[in-house]
Amino acid sequence: MSAKGLTGEQVAAWRFERQGLLRRKGKEDWLDAVRKIGGVHAQVMSAAELAIGARADDIQPEHIQRALWEEKTLAKTWAMRGTLHLLPSDAMPGTLSGLRESMSAFYRRPSWLAHHGVTQEQMDAISDGLRSRLGSEPLTREQLAEEIVAHTGHESLRELLLSGWGALLKPAAHEGLLCFGPSQGQNVTFVRPESWLPKWREPAESAEALLREAGRHYLSVFGPALYEDFGRWWGIDPSKAKKVFRSLEGDIVSVPVDGREAWALRSTVEDIRAASIPDNTVRLLPHFDPYTVSLSHRSDYVLAEQHKPLVYRNQGWIYPVVLVNGRMAGNWELEKNRNQIELKVEWFDSSSKMKPAVRAGLEDEAARLAAFYDTDIIMRG
Repeated sequence: MSAKGLTGEQVAAWRFERQGLLRRKGKEDWLDAVRKIGGVHAQVMSAAELAIGARADDIQPEHIQRALWEEKTLAKTWAMRGTLHLLPSDAMPGTLSGLRESMSAFYRRPSWLAHHGVTQEQMDAISDGLRSRLGSEPLTREQLAEEIVAHTGHESLRELLLSGWGALLKPAAHEGLLCFGPSQGQNVTFVRPESWLPKWREPAESAEALLREAGRHYLSVFGPALYEDFGRWWGIDPSKAKKVFRSLEGDIVSVPVDGREAWALRSTVEDIRAASIPDNTVRLLPHFDPYTVSLSHRSDYVLAEQHKPLVYRNQGWIYPVVLVNGRMAGNWELEKNRNQIELKVEWFDSSSKMKPAVRAGLEDEAARLAAFYDTDIIMRG
């Protein structure tokens, strides 16, 4: 049975608030913003820093770097969709356990092994080497390969571990056997999470319960959504995503959004219905922001169909966007021009550009960027 319908505007406002874009955190509790959205995509580190900065006042990149490498309250590893993420250290064990539950069979598929030119025996040897040789002392990729070869006696593993973009290490990351340590020059390093992170605790809950909680958390921040949307976000096929949603039966309800059915947590429907964004609210979101990464393919209210190629580009690149009242209204970038940095905006149409209140909101966002980077920024566009 469906609940009374919702509008795209209500859903956008609720997601905007739930993702920490309406009321930002401060310098003391910005890590809660990362926890709320389940982690931040970190393929591009500067974009991850900006995504956090979009949700917290009075912080700079140095605060994030300090949390990663000194305080160790934040960790970097391969997580959802097999992509790099920043995760709160205390939430990381549960997230990885849920990923392991849903992804372990995928990494054992003959097609996956053949694609990466490796056997299951070799993958098991890599995991065994990591358990034995990786600890709290950061090792570069070359040093890690050397240690694993020395432990296993499999010289063939060296070339496999040093080639590609680390695909063979992703299963071990989901197993909780490694995460990233501080870089040494241009070289990344790896550490054992349970040795590196003071707050690492193996979860008491079962892996099945943690995967179910991942589905619940997704709907509490990014819903209403289809199970296919959750599958894309988490990185699993639709059949597994559907099983997760079925495990939430009783807690979720089908609700029309602009006439099209989606799933929402039953407890959130009335809050979604009441959600709103103050008029002319402007936000600048970077590459791969959670707001854009998680967007349902059917969210036409947030992004018009004709403008989707301007945000979702070739080879999986997701471009920075200007949000106006929760809707994607343009792209933006920072350009260094001689001795100054310019904020350049390309509007999808002229209606937003012409509104003085939107312009004022954009100027406020430019000022926040200037404070974030401790530099002067001028605005163009």
